[in-house]
Amino acid sequence: MNQQTALSILKSGHNIYLTGSAGTGKTYLINEYVNYLREREVPVAVTASTGIAATHIGGQTVHSWSGIGIKDQIFPRDLEKIGSNKQRKDRLEQVEVLVIDEISMLSGQVLTGISDILKHFKKSHLPFGGVQVILSGDFFQLPPVSRDKLSNREKFAFMAPIWVEANLKICYLTDQYRQGEDTLSRILSEIRGKELSEETQFLIQDKLLEEMPDSDIIKLYTHNADVDEMNAERLKENPNPPKTFEAKTKGNSRLVDTLKQTVLAAPALELKKGAKVMFVRNNPEKGYFNGSTGTVEDFDAKGWPKVKLSSGQHILTLPEEWTVVDEKENILASYEQIPLRLAWAITVHKSQGMTLDAAEIDLSKTFETGQGYVALSRLKDWNGLYLKGMNNRALMVDDLAFKADRRFQELSSDYEQQIQEIPEAHLKIAFEKFIEKCGGTNDPDIIENNKSRVREFLKKPAKESTYQKTRKLIEEGKSLDLIAFERDLSFGTIIGHLERIKNDHPELDLSDYQPDRKSMEKVEKAMSKLKGQGNEEFYDKEGRLKIGFIHSALNGKVDYDEIRLARLFLLEVK
Repeated sequence: MNQQTALSILKSGHNIYLTGSAGTGKTYLINEYVNYLREREVPVAVTASTGIAATHIGGQTVHSWSGIGIKDQIFPRDLEKIGSNKQRKDRLEQVEVLVIDEISMLSGQVLTGISDILKHFKKSHLPFGGVQVILSGDFFQLPPVSRDKLSNREKFAFMAPIWVEANLKICYLTDQYRQGEDTLSRILSEIRGKELSEETQFLIQDKLLEEMPDSDIIKLYTHNADVDEMNAERLKENPNPPKTFEAKTKGNSRLVDTLKQTVLAAPALELKKGAKVMFVRNNPEKGYFNGSTGTVEDFDAKGWPKVKLSSGQHILTLPEEWTVVDEKENILASYEQIPLRLAWAITVHKSQGMTLDAAEIDLSKTFETGQGYVALSRLKDWNGLYLKGMNNRALMVDDLAFKADRRFQELSSDYEQQIQEIPEAHLKIAFEKFIEKCGGTNDPDIIENNKSRVREFLKKPAKESTYQKTRKLIEEGKSLDLIAFERDLSFGTIIGHLERIKNDHPELDLSDYQPDRKSMEKVEKAMSKLKGQGNEEFYDKEGRLKIGFIHSALNGKVDYDEIRLARLFLLEVK
């Protein structure tokens, strides 16, 4: 389904499950619809299942918004407590449209609890109290983390009765909007379809043979133990003096032990200036969320760490408190600590919702289906991937998720045909009726006035893409090594940018980046030899000789990056 058809279905007021592989524009479509509603003065709540995902759509966690918190189930006494917060009570009573992003990370129990809360505050027996719900995500992503082992019926939200009761229309986006070469998008699609092509297998083997980068890119592992070991090693290498933060605990010893096991901030946290860190707590007021990454710049006069986020924001990090309370809000146990953990390396689970320019990924100990898919889908493009290892389970996907995805595609296709048969005039009437039902406005003058307000609200300085930043430095004549250093990206990623620049801007003179004559001759000779064999397997979809075969023909005497550069310039004279 394309975005325009999906937007028409959203505007019609149906409950929706919006899905599609990485790069199909789910977040973009949500933002378009939310702006449309705001222009028409319809109360809309934008939420996500995790803090890091919430930042991508300008919202908050659904747990915080709804008041469900860390509970899996909702009882009458919980509804009373939720209603005691006037601000929350007002928003639950007023909301007409609810967006929940990263739905795969929400269990069926929690989704049912949110529906129960809305039924209560909207005084309606309809699913979600009659509020339009847009559930967005991809069930090939990882399911919710739970202390107890969940069955498939429990871990997948689409298996919960509320999913069926809500009568969700499926909008399965298929058009790709990922910039640059589409190698990664194609491979992710093959993983989803359980059909890895021979070409993809070669590409993966090539990645496994590549040398790991020297640059300080983030590392993803499947196990906490490997993450902890890598972080401890990198901290030890850091020459700056350490500063240790000890957690403070109070209350019932058994409950304190439970907090120690569940809170991700360690009882004794050692930090140094220059340490890579990740926040493990949501605090929108202070500007950080669970999963926000950055670097310790320094410590203030009182010893608290100053963190510069990856976004460029500076945050003085003070202790946060985690508590266990009873029904009357009495604190039974508390745990106070700096809400940080080291983050030169993180787990694949923790990476979900992030977008990375480059990453070193080790899938050699994959234990859960979907981990490989999630890890690869964090990257912007194939060039940013450094694959340290993988096992036979790494690229498998859950059987139930696979079957459900096939069914979602069928349902999406069926409904796409139905809506395309509806005359445009009838659709327009349906759009306006839904806005009226929500108490919004269809007055064109009011909408036009609101448009400028919404634009002003959303106005941000134009963000330069990573590719544009590289192009600017290339136009300034800087060397590829220097660009990689200044941009803190891998050399391979910069070569990927150069390939695109050469294609998009043929007028630019890039001859300064051509490898030396000896390397060019070696690569040219190997390429001629491979071409002479006439084997179609040697070529990719664009008709270029694959790097892996050229590397083998050269007996590994020329590295991958040098081959990529040489091939780029040799293609001109083929």
